[in-house]
Amino acid sequence: MRIALGADHAGYRLKEEIKSFLKEKKIDHHDFGTYNADATDFTDWGIKVAEAVAKNEFKRGILVCGT
Repeated sequence: MRIALGADHAGYRLKEEIKSFLKEKKIDHHDFGTYNADATDFTDWGIKVAEAVAKNEFKRGILVCGT
């Protein structure tokens, strides 16, 4: 199963923990960002993850934000 990941700045640290867990379990995933804790708009990453799942490029998506 392929999983798409994305987060805004508020969810960055949790996304990184999820990513580490997926790596440990050898679950295929792709990180669509954000790649640091600098302020960003959640839609930048949410749209990328949602489109990838809608196109069946990934089986599931995990999004983390501060709202």
